[in-house]
Amino acid sequence: MSPLKQGLLPIPDHRRAQGKLYDLPHRLLFSILAVMSGATSYRRIHPFIRTHQARLNEAFGCRWRRTPAYSLIRYALHGLEVEAIAPQFRANALPLAEDAAVIALDGKTLHGSLDRFEDRRAAQVLSAFAVGERIVLGQVLIEDAGKDHEIQAAQRLIETLGLAGRLYTLDALHLQKNS
Repeated sequence: MSPLKQGLLPIPDHRRAQGKLYDLPHRLLFSILAVMSGATSYRRIHPFIRTHQARLNEAFGCRWRRTPAYSLIRYALHGLEVEAIAPQFRANALPLAEDAAVIALDGKTLHGSLDRFEDRRAAQVLSAFAVGERIVLGQVLIEDAGKDHEIQAAQRLIETLGLAGRLYTLDALHLQKNS
């Protein structure tokens, strides 16, 4: 987990310097561990950290005396910019899948992202998954819900990850000749 913590250090902290009682890298790391352990909300991240705080402090060199409230965890996570976080996660994932023989690309619609009031379509992302290593290498937002746009997103993702020349599995829609 140390490389993951190191990868979180460059993420810019949006909070004011005044009142930074809990550092951002540890807050992010502990939130990630909570979600990996089954926490599905900010209110559930808090008890995970509280329950395991002594072990987390010892394992990751942290000196938290108290657990941050769920509202502080939510505030820290809501203010993060995806553009600043995604490269850090990709940098951590790619070395784990350097020898990946097969990479699966698949598009998914994000649950709960449809907004009829704002007349906004549901958001769609395309993910790259190293099959043998069972790790997500990265994902990109599909700009429009059309078939051609997923093809363009796949090309963008392969280029972004720098994994050309690998064996990829894709949906049948990627077999179009006119793209």
